[in-house]
Amino acid sequence: MNRIKPIAIYLPQFHPIPENDEWWGKGFTEWTNVTKAQPRFEGHYQPHLPADLGFYDLRLEEARLAQEQLAKSYGIHGFCYYHYWFNGKRLLFEPLDRKLKNPKEDLPFMMCWANENWTRTWDGLDKEVLLKQEYSFDDDLAHIQHLIPYFKDERYIKVNGKPIFIIYRPKLFPDIQKTISIWRKAVQDVGFPDLYIGFAQNLGHSFAPSEKGFDFGFQFQPNIGSQSSGVPYGVAKMERLKNEFKVLLGYRIRKKFGIKFKKIDYYYDYVHYSEIQKNLGFIKDVYPGITPMWDNSARKKEDCFILHNSTPEKYKKWLGYIKENYPWDTVPENFLFINAWNEWAEGNHLEPCQKWGRAYLEVTKEILE
Repeated sequence: MNRIKPIAIYLPQFHPIPENDEWWGKGFTEWTNVTKAQPRFEGHYQPHLPADLGFYDLRLEEARLAQEQLAKSYGIHGFCYYHYWFNGKRLLFEPLDRKLKNPKEDLPFMMCWANENWTRTWDGLDKEVLLKQEYSFDDDLAHIQHLIPYFKDERYIKVNGKPIFIIYRPKLFPDIQKTISIWRKAVQDVGFPDLYIGFAQNLGHSFAPSEKGFDFGFQFQPNIGSQSSGVPYGVAKMERLKNEFKVLLGYRIRKKFGIKFKKIDYYYDYVHYSEIQKNLGFIKDVYPGITPMWDNSARKKEDCFILHNSTPEKYKKWLGYIKENYPWDTVPENFLFINAWNEWAEGNHLEPCQKWGRAYLEVTKEILE
C-alpha cells in the first residue's frame, strides 16, 4: 500500500480582523473563546489550552513555520485551509495569502470553501446573520477566477494535475451541478486538465459524490447519527447505553447548570465499531475521515456537542481500523482527512495541548507510517 496522506483541516481564525473587532469586540480571535471555557460537569476536559505552539498569531511567519514544521515531523501531508468568500468579500485570508508569498512555508495545501452564512453561533444556522451567502453563476465565475492563482502554486495539492477544491455545504447552492460545470470550464481554460472537486460528507450531505457532479467526498467527523460515517448508532451497544447517557450526562447536567446540550457521548462508543463496519462498508469515492476529539462548549453556551473521555489510545484504535479496512485501491489518492489541526474552540485539534502534549501526533505517525 502506498503511504497514506493525512490532510489536516486548518482554521485561520487566530488573528484579529476588522469584522471580528466590530462583531465580537476589539482584538477578538479564536483564543478569546478558548480561554473563557470552563468545565461544565465533573470530569469534563475544559479548557483546552495550547502547549508547544502557545497562543499564536497567524499573521506571524514564525507561528506558521512552527505549525508546518510540527506537522511535517509527524507525517501530516498537508493542510486544508477553510476559505471564506461572500460575493467577493473575503475573511480570514491573511495566513494563506502570506504563505503564498513565502517559499519557506512549503507544506502542501488545499482549500475548502466554508460556504455558510456568517452568524452569531458559528454554525451558519442562526437567524442573526452577519454576512449572508448569496449565490449566482456570475459569482461562481468570479470566485473560481480568484482561486486560480492559488491552484497554480506548486504547493497546491493536485490529483493527476487537477487542483482539489472542496465545498463544505453543497446543498446550499441553488444548482450545484451548474456551478461545478462553470468551475471545471474555467480551470480548463487556463490549462488545467480539470478540477478535482469534493465535498464534506456529513449528516445533511450524505449523497454519493457522482449524484451531484462531484469527484469525491470525505467523511467529515464527527458525523453524528449517520451510518454513512461508519458509526453504528443503531447497534445494541449504543441502544443499551443511550438512556444511561441521557440520564447521567444529560438530564443531571442540564438540571444542575441550566445548560442545553445537544448531545454528550463517550468517544470510545463513538469509534468502537470495527466489527459492524465490515457490514456497512464504505461509500464509493468518499475518503475516510477521523477526529481526535470534539467539544464545542467553548463556542456554544447552549446546544453544544461533547465527545467525552477522548484519549490518544482510542483515537489510535479508530485510526488503525481505517488504515487496515478502507479500500485504498478504489481511490486515486490515499487521502485521510483529519478534523482538525487547530479547531481549539471545538476541542478538536492535533496541535499539542497542555493535557495530552504531542500524544495525538505521536500515534498518528505511529499508525500511518
